[in-house]
Amino acid sequence: MGYRSCVIGLGYIGLPTATVLAESGHNVLGVDINDEIVSKINKGESHFVEPGLEKLLKEMVSKGKLKASNKPDLADVFIIAVPTPFIKTNEGIQEPDISFVIEATNSIIPFLRKGNLVIIESTCPVGTTKTILNIIKDKTKLKEDQIFLAYCPERVLPGNTLYELKVNNRIIGGITNESSSKVKAFYESFCKGSISTTN
Repeated sequence: MGYRSCVIGLGYIGLPTATVLAESGHNVLGVDINDEIVSKINKGESHFVEPGLEKLLKEMVSKGKLKASNKPDLADVFIIAVPTPFIKTNEGIQEPDISFVIEATNSIIPFLRKGNLVIIESTCPVGTTKTILNIIKDKTKLKEDQIFLAYCPERVLPGNTLYELKVNNRIIGGITNESSSKVKAFYESFCKGSISTTN
């Protein structure tokens, strides 16, 4: 039985991830704030070139396994795959901007339920997972042991993304051991690589 999966951010990582999840038997809602991207995906069209992606995307959309929207909905698993660009501070230092990750988290707050998995795939600095946990705890009635939060950054080579999503090794950093275990079980549903867990 597949997970109801909601992927926030339909860029170079999010859209291929959503498509691979759909291919693996999950029902997927992809979310992006760009209405043009949402419209294209719902026609089975990719907004960037990645070998094999558009063919698989078209198949998954036509089968009703993948659809796109500009807002999230109820799901079992929420994957955050939004950009984290570098910005210059007043001191001229480059730091990663996690504001999109925070915005994505806020967008799923109304839909979070006890037992949900929340996975951050965006590349983030140390401490971001704890920041996201605090936002969730502050804005919902969910406690740390009621939501399963983990960090699992994705590294793939453009031009080989679909293959690497399935075979690359993963490291999952759960906010608790149970979070790591549950998120690992989810990744095992579509990933053939070695999956290691940490805190």
